[in-house]
Amino acid sequence: MKKIELEIVALSHSITQTHSYAVVLGEVNGLRRLPIVIGGFEAQAIAVALERMQPSRPLTHDLMKNFMNAFNVELMEIIINDLQEGIFYSKLVCISEHDTIEIDSRTSDALALAVRFGCPIFTYDHILESAGILMEDTGKKKKTEVPVSSESPVSSSGREDLSKLSLDELNTLLNDVLDQEDYIRAIAIRDEINKRK
Repeated sequence: MKKIELEIVALSHSITQTHSYAVVLGEVNGLRRLPIVIGGFEAQAIAVALERMQPSRPLTHDLMKNFMNAFNVELMEIIINDLQEGIFYSKLVCISEHDTIEIDSRTSDALALAVRFGCPIFTYDHILESAGILMEDTGKKKKTEVPVSSESPVSSSGREDLSKLSLDELNTLLNDVLDQEDYIRAIAIRDEINKRK
């Protein structure tokens, strides 16, 4: 299977959903986005590395990087290699002096390590097809930014409301929330659209 390279394009949170964050991966030289819901601690670990902040004591992912460096193990790439029941699965591809090893990892942890090591992030086309969102090509070359922004509230009846909308209305709504960078809401809309296919 051909690997598709991704980069982190956004990290956002929802005011109304406690500990609910989304990291949005964008296809390098492409228009597809892959939003992944992660927990608050994982989002913080990614944000700290993206912003190049130096905590007074090493965080867990910093400790892992230091440990790997001490034993001459390098993180070459991470691969988001599976999606089952809405859960993404990843592996770390590591090399040492004598071996190449693939290690199973939660996707949020893999991303936190990828940012620290500066290594590439990959996935496969079937994962982008089933869980990705296609962005419209506006003709503008957009600079990669990683905003941490507050999102519009997602009501508890959000999913019920979505079930009452037509497919055309859902696609229009999806474009609207993507324009607002409300990726948490976009995930729910995308799932409702996929459910109807």
